[in-house]
Amino acid sequence: MPERSILHVDMDAFFASVEVLDDPRLRGRPVIVGGTPEGRGVVSAASYEARAYGVHSAMSAARAVRLCPEGVFLRPRGARYAEISGRVFDIFHDFTPLVEPLSMDEAFLDVNGSLRLFGSAEQIGRRIKDRIRREIGLVASVGVAPNKFLAKLASDLEKPDGFVVVELERVQELLDPLPVSRLWGVGPRAQEALRAQGIRLVRDIRLSDAARLERGLGPALARHVAALAEGRDDRPVVPDHAAMSIGHEVTFAADIGDRDALIDILDGLADKVARRLRRAGLAARTVQLKARYPDFSTRTRSLTLPAPTDTMRALRDAGRELFDAHLGRLGRPLRLIGITAQNLEHAGDRPAELFPDQAQERDRTLDALTDEAVDRFGRGALRRGLRRRGGPD
Repeated sequence: MPERSILHVDMDAFFASVEVLDDPRLRGRPVIVGGTPEGRGVVSAASYEARAYGVHSAMSAARAVRLCPEGVFLRPRGARYAEISGRVFDIFHDFTPLVEPLSMDEAFLDVNGSLRLFGSAEQIGRRIKDRIRREIGLVASVGVAPNKFLAKLASDLEKPDGFVVVELERVQELLDPLPVSRLWGVGPRAQEALRAQGIRLVRDIRLSDAARLERGLGPALARHVAALAEGRDDRPVVPDHAAMSIGHEVTFAADIGDRDALIDILDGLADKVARRLRRAGLAARTVQLKARYPDFSTRTRSLTLPAPTDTMRALRDAGRELFDAHLGRLGRPLRLIGITAQNLEHAGDRPAELFPDQAQERDRTLDALTDEAVDRFGRGALRRGLRRRGGPD
């Protein structure tokens, strides 16, 4: 297989960095997104200044307060994070259509087809990093490598503001001294099984025979781990194409249990889905909510709408209704949340309404104006004001 050129771009301390971007007075201070100064809730993200105190995502706010009493606690603003994420991904798409989102703040890019136009993979990575800094004001870490596993590993090596290129001839030099926990798929149970075999480093895996690995991991995981230990990963970059449905989902770096934070994120995703529907000239009859829990169990629930729609408000309201009916009462933190528009039809196929709903007409007018502004000035040109059921934003 010919050598590929894969980038992994990861925004550094994304939620906290957006807060500093919007309020420069926070620069250099320990910013903690999620939870309250009174110790209620859970930390969603922490700036590097807060991490220096030992604060990290998924930590209870009570513990974060004890570790960092001078921390600045801020309520998550999911819609704002989704807006900035959209601008970052727009930059990705300027260089390649092969963009595979992993979450709101990271993605794989296959730039093989872009080398003639934009230069080497390293040059493309540096241009993307520079544009994110200049046009948005945020810092990203970039890994450049022959495959997805190595690119993701590389982007994490020199955070924050890192840039690492993994050359094929130096793969083993990079991998051999790493702990086995750095390999995808090697969680706590697999680590324990490998330790029982005397295997602690990637080098140990590479030098082990197949039978030894299979005794601890089973055949499938043993083959997977052995391939990664040699830097082999043939998985393609899978772009987010629309087919019979249009959806967006976000995998969190740390589990989020705060309802307001989740609803904000869901609203931002609904806005992106609605825009894609309108650009494709489609309308949805069904909205599906997807949630994944920390144990990786997944729950999906759907709602059929009274009429096909492409408006942000209708998708947002459906997403909130599904969340409150099926997830909110459970009170469990989530690892992933997503919303998908299904049962699509061409918007032009809808019959003309004799007495059109005035609220829907206002929504469509507002959506059209929003789309026009975004097309002309970019997603950062304006923000949609949304009112929550519990009160104003």
